[in-house]
Amino acid sequence: MRDVQEELKDKDIIVIGISPDRPEIQEKFDSKYDLGFSLLSDPDHDVAEAYGVWGEKKMYGKTFMGIIRSSFLIDEKGNIKHTWYKISPKDTVPKLMKVLD
Repeated sequence: MRDVQEELKDKDIIVIGISPDRPEIQEKFDSKYDLGFSLLSDPDHDVAEAYGVWGEKKMYGKTFMGIIRSSFLIDEKGNIKHTWYKISPKDTVPKLMKVLD
């Protein structure tokens, strides 16, 4: 997302990330990767649950609860216009641009 911030801004799109990490962890992550967009903290995963993206995950044979990586295009009235579930970061921008064109 950071590489297309100006293009998104020209289309009146604001990028916001949400994770269950505490703000100090998010600050370190942002410093390391220079995200270029705001990160909101959802430690009780209330927002994730409301959006249906807090669920069971499996890794290395272990099952646990966590964030299902997702992206949402939300209009100025708060309506969800498009959703992408289990999306990789590298696919987010191309799929968003395809919907916008």
